[in-house]
Amino acid sequence: MAGFVSGEIIYRISMCQVQQLDVFGADRVEEAQGAMKVPTFVGLLTKPLEVSGGIHRSWHFLVLVENSDEVRISEGRNNAFKGSISIENQKPNLPSNKRKLEVTQDPNAVYKATKITAKGDVKRNGNARVENADENDGDDDDMEAGPALPPNEIEEAIDDEEGRFFGGGITSNTADVLNFIDERDKDDDAKAEKIDSTWVRKLALNFERRISKNSELRAKFEADPQKFMGSEADLDADIKALSILADHPDLYGEFVKLGCVTSLVSLLSHENTDIAIDCIEIINELTDEDVEAEQGQWDLLVDAMLEADLLNLLYDNIARLDEDNESDRAGVYHVLSVLENLSSRTTIAESLGRDTSILPWLLQRIQKKEPAISQNKQYAAEILAILLQSSSSNRTKFIDLDGVDIVLQLLSQYRRRDPAKGTEEEEYVENLFDSQTCCVDEPNGKTTFLEAEGIELCLIMLRQGKMSKPRALRLLDHALGGPDGAACCEKLVEAAGLKVVFGAFMKKHDSQATEHLLGILASMLRFLPANSAERIRFLAKFVEKEYEKIDRAMKIRREYASRVVAVDEEIRSEKAKLSAQAREDRADEWLSRRLDAGLYSLQTVDVILAWLVAEDSGAKKRIQGLLAERDESLDVIRTTLQDQMKSWDATAEDSDTVYQDILATLVEHLH
Repeated sequence: MAGFVSGEIIYRISMCQVQQLDVFGADRVEEAQGAMKVPTFVGLLTKPLEVSGGIHRSWHFLVLVENSDEVRISEGRNNAFKGSISIENQKPNLPSNKRKLEVTQDPNAVYKATKITAKGDVKRNGNARVENADENDGDDDDMEAGPALPPNEIEEAIDDEEGRFFGGGITSNTADVLNFIDERDKDDDAKAEKIDSTWVRKLALNFERRISKNSELRAKFEADPQKFMGSEADLDADIKALSILADHPDLYGEFVKLGCVTSLVSLLSHENTDIAIDCIEIINELTDEDVEAEQGQWDLLVDAMLEADLLNLLYDNIARLDEDNESDRAGVYHVLSVLENLSSRTTIAESLGRDTSILPWLLQRIQKKEPAISQNKQYAAEILAILLQSSSSNRTKFIDLDGVDIVLQLLSQYRRRDPAKGTEEEEYVENLFDSQTCCVDEPNGKTTFLEAEGIELCLIMLRQGKMSKPRALRLLDHALGGPDGAACCEKLVEAAGLKVVFGAFMKKHDSQATEHLLGILASMLRFLPANSAERIRFLAKFVEKEYEKIDRAMKIRREYASRVVAVDEEIRSEKAKLSAQAREDRADEWLSRRLDAGLYSLQTVDVILAWLVAEDSGAKKRIQGLLAERDESLDVIRTTLQDQMKSWDATAEDSDTVYQDILATLVEHLH
């Protein structure tokens, strides 16, 4: 039997022999068929293998495979299997917008469900070893294993190339095996263990025992890893068994009550980082947005994790993992994924910035030089943007870390160069812009932005950039806006930005870019000092070339006014059919529809036109003439401003009372 080896991997068998086995997907069978030649069935290990608390079962076959070096040697010739491979039920693939880890090597090399021998090394410089079926792997190619085939079976395997394997027929022995498997599958279905609170208590008891045993052996045989590696393998398997809870979020409460959450989180400090990474993966699964848990169930689980000091333990792990190692790199990814899950609650996002050192780590990670932007670098930029969007205190801390200047330096690489579309680098750049935009909403962020020459960089991007142009426009809008935007407005004029901004204003853009351009113009009208050289230069732009900028503004107004009027008619019709209470209940929905139609842009352009009416008599005359073309007057602009004043929430903490006074003054000039 030279050239043959035996093994226990079921998906090495041909399609006709495993087509009844639902535990293996057809994709694995097809993959196996393409990687081998004429496999021949030899024998069956009839005892089911119990995996993870007796929940999942898998069958193991002894297979004779020709010309395949991938199948491991099983010990002996009489269906004796020392090694085993199991297939566990995984969490269903639900549609989600959340990013997924990209595997950069053979998944079998990354997946940690393989058995660990007592000879494995848990130290960081050594990986756990997979249990071999034979201790003498070097002699695999020269040994015969498994029972010998009868002569007629060997001839059939060689000669019947168009029959049993390549055709649709099967041998009587194979048919008997498949019938036997069908019967056992029915028995397994009937004996399926019920997943309930009793099951959770049993799982919790085993889990706690595994932790205690591993801790005891580690303390007793600290200098001899061989003595505790077996318990580490058992603990690893029990940790992975917890993933089934993600399919039963109704059991989260029982899981918390039993104290298992605290035990799970405590394992993040385990000396073996492989164990810690496994725990992080489980925590990621249990808190993932794809889990169909009620908010109360999710909160109960997460609160228990936070009480066990999850946030600091996550940071400790992300700081100790070495991304040059594939396993550790995946661990960093899963930590970032957990941070994303937790940041859906604003208070947790604030705690991450206030109580941990995650912001400095993220700032350092996005600066790390790489030949190409990696998934983890992009993910770090995304988590940074999420944390900055969630909390003003996070933004303030990031600004104090000199984050504004660092992000501007990173963005400066893209002032003339665009990242390739659809790549990690493109998402990385977008997240950097998001982070910077959040920072300039803060007063000290605007100051730092000015000192770091952020206005000048944005103007360069508006002139020469492609992908960066709309994002630079948005960044400028936020930098110039708000109660503290005066210095940025003056700097834009000083940096010769009027030509760039008005040049962009005269071109046609999508609604988002148009909104930002209008926001920039409105901010400059508000903040540039009266009678200053900067304000005079700005107003002159509207007068030059026979008021072409005013003509453009009126065209934009007509476009958005028509959209808003159409939506207002629909809303008016709906209101007539509803009671007062129903109208109140749908008020937010109607406002959202009006905003989608362009209400904000209409209000902003009318504020600009009102300023021009108040500032320049020639501009006022031009605006009145354009309105008269459609039998309109300044009253339509005044109505828009009055509606804006009515909708302004004067009781809000961040209410800009100065802006309200400005609107009231502008309304008076429109009579």
